[in-house]
Amino acid sequence: MLEQLPKAVPEIPVANVEDAAAYYVDVLGFRFDWGNNQGGIGGVSHGECRLFLTNAAFRQGWGNGGPPIVIWLNLDSKAEVDALFARWKAAGARILSEPEDMPWHLREFRAADLDGNQIRVFYDFRWELPQDG
Repeated sequence: MLEQLPKAVPEIPVANVEDAAAYYVDVLGFRFDWGNNQGGIGGVSHGECRLFLTNAAFRQGWGNGGPPIVIWLNLDSKAEVDALFARWKAAGARILSEPEDMPWHLREFRAADLDGNQIRVFYDFRWELPQDG
């Protein structure tokens, strides 16, 4: 019996697989694994994070056209959030918001890819707060 689910691999809607992959590689530091725009799908990865990039023709065949999406990346510390922000900003990423401690106890920032999909990078610091009672 399956005890745990594997890591999810989100499908990201893009206009052009090769252009999107180049942005994920050159700006966000991912590795290009496979695929092309003609086939309609490609894969990029960064450590244990894997993403599938799919164009409209590929998505139409599966009935999942959809608008841009949001991907959440859960990092291990505030320092990691700040460091990734600095790296992406220096590389020319489309930054939507700078790192901030939010009222819901996440330190987060947001970036976007070429197609308007958002990447929310966060660290949950709730466990670091003093416990009541």
